[in-house]
Amino acid sequence: MNQKELQPLVANLFAQGRRRTVRVAVEQEFLVADATTGAAVPIERVRRAAAGAIAAPYLSFEPGGQLELSLPCSLDPVGQLRMMVADLTHRLTAAHITTYALPVDPRPEHEVPLQLTSPRYVAMHRHFDSIGPAGRRMMRRTASTQLCLDWWPGQAGLEQWRVLNLAGPYLAATFARSSGPHGRLTTWLETDPARTGFDDRLLVGDPVAAYTAFAVGATAFVGTAAEHLTTMFPPVRPRSTYLEVRFLDAQEPSAIGPVVSALTSLMYDDNHRRSVLRRLEVDRADLGEHWLAAAAGDLDLELVA
Repeated sequence: MNQKELQPLVANLFAQGRRRTVRVAVEQEFLVADATTGAAVPIERVRRAAAGAIAAPYLSFEPGGQLELSLPCSLDPVGQLRMMVADLTHRLTAAHITTYALPVDPRPEHEVPLQLTSPRYVAMHRHFDSIGPAGRRMMRRTASTQLCLDWWPGQAGLEQWRVLNLAGPYLAATFARSSGPHGRLTTWLETDPARTGFDDRLLVGDPVAAYTAFAVGATAFVGTAAEHLTTMFPPVRPRSTYLEVRFLDAQEPSAIGPVVSALTSLMYDDNHRRSVLRRLEVDRADLGEHWLAAAAGDLDLELVA
């Protein structure tokens, strides 16, 4: 992919919103297993069991069969998630299907096959295999809790982009439910550094130019420039009018309240955001080391307090 093709598409990703709204949308992933055998469950079986659930319109799947709820924006995302999950869990349990909000699947690789076999996912799998084993573990055996947060216009929006990236290691470590060589964050760090960007490369200079260079530097294994951009997996993904936080381990839905509070405070409280940003900008050049320490479980969390 070349810069000329990618730059206008990236510019649209950084368009930012036009209003200072304060909405939150939750994307919650679960590992899925047969309640009797513990085996992987075919996606179509899960679809059938969930067909009448309130959350059915928001249900999708990851390559290893992980179930994802991509919920709409809400002023009460915590209550919405709990209600949807309770109803969905009841229906899946009746079909002898169990879900787990775990960041890494404990089952061995051969028990969790690639279930989504479209050309995109097959190409992605092949590309990651050329780098190492982490990519297939990421695709088939990890789960996360992602938050989508309104992206404000102007200077406030630039601050939001920077503070989420700079605070990412500390928040990931605070809410970590896995760490070490086979933890979820370590898996992401090892998958393909050219397309995950766990360092400060996206914070140097103009954001559009930095992200364009980031995308140009990643191996292309899909067709168009627009498709290529969907294969970029930074810890914070720009989505035109909102920012998608991707660095968190899967959280128990009952415990998601503190996560939402921490992130909305950073995003929507001007004084707090600017105070945190001033402190973190000093260490921007060490962002890559902070991510490594967070993945290992060794990050000094005094800054969080």
